[in-house]
Amino acid sequence: MRRRTPPPPSPLPQRDGIDPVRVRLPGEGAWATVREHLVERLTGAGPGVVDGMFDAGLVVGADGRAVAPDAAYVPGMFVWFHRDLPPEVPVPFPLEVVHRDEHIVVVDKPHFLATTPRGGHVTQTALARLRRELEIPTLGAAHRLDRLTAGLVLFTVRPEERGAYQTLFRDRRVRKEYEAVAPYDPALALPRTVRSRIVKERGILTALEVAGEPNAVTHVELVEHRPEGLARYRLVPATGQTHQLRVHLNALGVPILGDPLYPVVTDPVPAGDFRRPLQLLARALEFTDPVTGVEHRFRSGRTLQAWSSYTTWSNQ
Repeated sequence: MRRRTPPPPSPLPQRDGIDPVRVRLPGEGAWATVREHLVERLTGAGPGVVDGMFDAGLVVGADGRAVAPDAAYVPGMFVWFHRDLPPEVPVPFPLEVVHRDEHIVVVDKPHFLATTPRGGHVTQTALARLRRELEIPTLGAAHRLDRLTAGLVLFTVRPEERGAYQTLFRDRRVRKEYEAVAPYDPALALPRTVRSRIVKERGILTALEVAGEPNAVTHVELVEHRPEGLARYRLVPATGQTHQLRVHLNALGVPILGDPLYPVVTDPVPAGDFRRPLQLLARALEFTDPVTGVEHRFRSGRTLQAWSSYTTWSNQ
């Protein structure tokens, strides 16, 4: 099988920790110029945006030189440009670096900060902020946490090693432990292992449990509870389905405090509303480093606010 030729390196530097967009012109098409293709391809950018980029010399080729608006269309040609990003409300919580070496960076992510750029969260993401703050432009994410979940996230320093660390998560060779605050139900028999089939459809906010072969497995333990009806749970997932922990605790009748999707989808909060964070924390990561062979054991130093001060959390 013929191996694909890797694309040339980007001639543009990152901007605010965000890589430039790379476009490869299709092998077949009726476009006469590069501009014609980008106008058709980037219809969502708005009228006149692509022409403005060409006029300002913002679309460049592999040599770093601006591509002229009338440059002939060449199949397979690469061009680069930076997106004009809308302003984002800063997430006013620090990223705590738990571990850093020449191969990996492990951080303790706050609630409300997305792991990687997606949708309306681009510069205000853990990846973009770490690239800027640590001055490591090659940093990449080995896995992701939901934006609303706090806790430990693993990033890789060297792009050529990223696949080895991602494979750890794919092959379930990372032990992950979570902590959640949810209602206490004295009738709920714990510990137990929850097994179900979870399906998450694109465009639908919530995931669903459906009939069929289980693809989601979570071990649930009660750590402690309080007279006012709250409990702290330890969750050890054996799989990594979208919203798995949230779905499983909700199915047990003890939905996680602050969850805007389970059991009921609530109205979206305004940008910049950082009250009542989801009370879910990625507490621990344990794995054998695939590059160095070191046994890593990392723990988050965060405390879930509804447990440390429920009154403060609930009155925000």
